[in-house]
Amino acid sequence: MDKLKPKLFSVMKTYTKEQFVKDVIAGIIVAIIALPLSIALALASGVTPEKGIYTAIIAGFVISFLGGSRVQIAGPTAAFATIVAGVVAENGMDGLITATILAGIFLVLMGVLRLGSLIKFIPATITVGFTSGIAVTILVGQIKDFLGLSIVSEKPLVETMEKLEAVFAFIGTTNWWALAVGAVCMVILIGWPYLPGFLKRIPPSLIAVLVSIGLVSVFKLPVNTIGDLYEISGGLPTPSLPAFSLETVQKVLPDAFTIALLAAIESLLSCVVADGMIGSRHRSNMELVAQGAGNIASVLFGGIPATGAIARTAANIKNGGRTPIAGMVHAVTLLLILLVLMPYAALIPMPAIAAILFMVAYNMSEWRKFLHLCKSAPKSDVLVLVVTFVLTIVFDLVVAIAVGLVLALVLFMKRMTDVTEVKSWKYVDDENDPDSITLRKVPENTFVYEISGPMFFGAADKILQIGVEESMNCLILRMRSVGAIDATAMQNLESLYAQCRKKEVTLILSHVNEQPMKIMRKNGFIEKVGEENICAHIDDALKLAEGKK
Repeated sequence: MDKLKPKLFSVMKTYTKEQFVKDVIAGIIVAIIALPLSIALALASGVTPEKGIYTAIIAGFVISFLGGSRVQIAGPTAAFATIVAGVVAENGMDGLITATILAGIFLVLMGVLRLGSLIKFIPATITVGFTSGIAVTILVGQIKDFLGLSIVSEKPLVETMEKLEAVFAFIGTTNWWALAVGAVCMVILIGWPYLPGFLKRIPPSLIAVLVSIGLVSVFKLPVNTIGDLYEISGGLPTPSLPAFSLETVQKVLPDAFTIALLAAIESLLSCVVADGMIGSRHRSNMELVAQGAGNIASVLFGGIPATGAIARTAANIKNGGRTPIAGMVHAVTLLLILLVLMPYAALIPMPAIAAILFMVAYNMSEWRKFLHLCKSAPKSDVLVLVVTFVLTIVFDLVVAIAVGLVLALVLFMKRMTDVTEVKSWKYVDDENDPDSITLRKVPENTFVYEISGPMFFGAADKILQIGVEESMNCLILRMRSVGAIDATAMQNLESLYAQCRKKEVTLILSHVNEQPMKIMRKNGFIEKVGEENICAHIDDALKLAEGKK
């Protein structure tokens, strides 16, 4: 069972001085990456820039200290930007603090009640749909600052469609100097990673910020900076509680559920990605408890909602971080930056912030995966994907996730009804089954797994439980009882194939039924595995494996 014990307490038993040095270096590098991102994401969330830094410091430290992952880096993320902006616009900071505290309580309860594994019941089509939708909302929200538009509105523009209408209405007020600064930043953000040597290791967002400050300051360009629009305070605020009221709790409860669900999904997805990169295994329930505690602490100290950040976590791993110490160093480094350098953040031009968020939106959009699903997934999955995507943009995440889940469940039940048949037949012992694997000789170093029942998002994780060892020659998947497969299971099947390919193990499929075969062909999976490795019967698969010894 998943232990409720922070990873920090486990890894310290074998901690070394050499690893400490690596963790410190990784933590400092990640802090430099997180600095401009935290400021940009705070502004995208409709709050002052220092609140993004508060979040990265407080939530980042607490989640690393208590978390169930060795390498998770937490802080403000793009996924929360539109939710936070909406809550702040409708209910103020007290409403946001209340919603986040409630979300933190929900997350802690989810972890204590061992509900971490239930996140697998969120289909990939929904997570890709709302993630791509959030990317579009962030992009639309930053057009104003990138173009330097002077938008006049009687009320705050919160909804994505309202912002888009305003952009078209005031496009004539474009500030060409702002556009030029933004364009220079985009060139840096896109081109910097392609530079040779150590230069590409410097975060391009930091270079873009410094260059934009230089351009606007030296040439006295008429471009808005953070200091022109916001008051920035250095130092950490003292902890404070919001003005609780039953009315506020009722108003923000749906948002609290959304924040909790999104924090759970994003953080656990980040943990899964990190596990694959370092060959570790996270503790999902402890991670949820840590996320809850981190979010509560963040808003009590003036921050905003936080979750695991996949890009920053990956940067931590690539720079040698292997324990929660790296995440804690990242938080302490940001605290020192906040105390010493925060006043200089007022000089950052708004087009630079917009350019950074454009890149954030692009990187989180998962447009390749979106298009791939549209081309290869079953029509019902494509419908869920597109509906979730559109509702996220036109309405909000609460509506998108709720409708997406209901639609996915209804279509899943229909799919299961279409492919399931009830026939009268005699139950027999496995030894008496003419197709039983126990009556056949399995070649040496060949492993056979039989998958029974439909492969859908609720059971897709079982595919990843199949162990692939370097000692194997062949791995046979017997699929005679698989009547249907969906996009989430197909995604995990591709992960299994990648493991096999990495360890030079031949993957052989036996008795693939009509619907799974159709989806696999459409997906291009059959082409990857090879037609010669698709067998009609288990005897053919065993014979093929025998020849590959």
